[in-house]
Amino acid sequence: MRDDRIEPQWIEAFEAVLRLCAAQPGEAVCLLSESQSRRLNIDLAELAAHRLGCRPFRLEVPTPRQAAPVPVRSTGASRALAGHPSVLAALGASSLVIDLTCEGLLHAPELKPILASGARVLMVSDEHPDILERLVPRPEDAAPVKAAVKRLRAARRMRVTSAAGTDLAVEMAGATSAGVWGFTDRPGTIAHWPGGVVVSFPAAGSVNGTLVLAPGDANLTFKRYVETPVRLALRDDHVVAVEGEGLDAILMREHLAAWGDKGAYAVSHVGWGMNPRARREALLFHDRRDLNGTELRAAAGNFLFSTGANEFAGRFTEGHFDLPVFGCTITLDDVPVVIEGRLVA
Repeated sequence: MRDDRIEPQWIEAFEAVLRLCAAQPGEAVCLLSESQSRRLNIDLAELAAHRLGCRPFRLEVPTPRQAAPVPVRSTGASRALAGHPSVLAALGASSLVIDLTCEGLLHAPELKPILASGARVLMVSDEHPDILERLVPRPEDAAPVKAAVKRLRAARRMRVTSAAGTDLAVEMAGATSAGVWGFTDRPGTIAHWPGGVVVSFPAAGSVNGTLVLAPGDANLTFKRYVETPVRLALRDDHVVAVEGEGLDAILMREHLAAWGDKGAYAVSHVGWGMNPRARREALLFHDRRDLNGTELRAAAGNFLFSTGANEFAGRFTEGHFDLPVFGCTITLDDVPVVIEGRLVA
């Protein structure tokens, strides 16, 4: 991997996002990282905070030992804090936390008490700053995402179909829905950068049907595009069959089975991307160590289907697939919000 120097435009990108997060002169800004975090992003966050007159400080914890039977990537559930009381005390005393851990705090058990303390948390996805620079959020990004969340919370049923054969039904009663537009300026909230996505965590037993992954869809756990069709049969929130003869289906079957955990087969969340600047082809332009794939999760019009942990349904596991599926039609109570992969205005 090339050694990158700090570029002024990258500092400006971090500064722009911190401004959107309402960073104030004199404010204590915690730069939370771990020993394997991307050093370049830590430096950029610190320099940007200094530009705004903040008082940044670094809080670094050791990257934990690997405990899973398979490689773990892009879970949004960092194990680095491990409930450490002193670390949690420091985070609770910070009004703004920049999360630069490798996996992020989005689904970490420590997030709830951190937010309860009143901190606002910006999770910077483990991406090269070249990616982050292209996807600096804008103030106007918030309104469409907020409107979509409102529609999700009012819906009784989501249906997803595609020409490839997807036909998935999600009962929305009891679901927890949220949206991210790339910045947070309210105490007790979290956002991630890149942003531009809405998701629902369905209640237990709410998802049934078939999801078909076609060539050109993405498996972000493997950081690769799907090349051969994969057919996932879902019953009562769980993948009960992974059908397909190609390498993509074989790898998914083997990876899921390796966990030895029913929770790895469960539905984590469903939703769609809303960022018009996020690019579907982005995986082609960066080394795998330089991207986390958040851009594809946010790409406008993709159906984002994820397996694994869903704390709202009482399921916890490190097994996790994020699968942006393109070309789908998504309806809420029979009203389309995405038609064949394009957002409905």
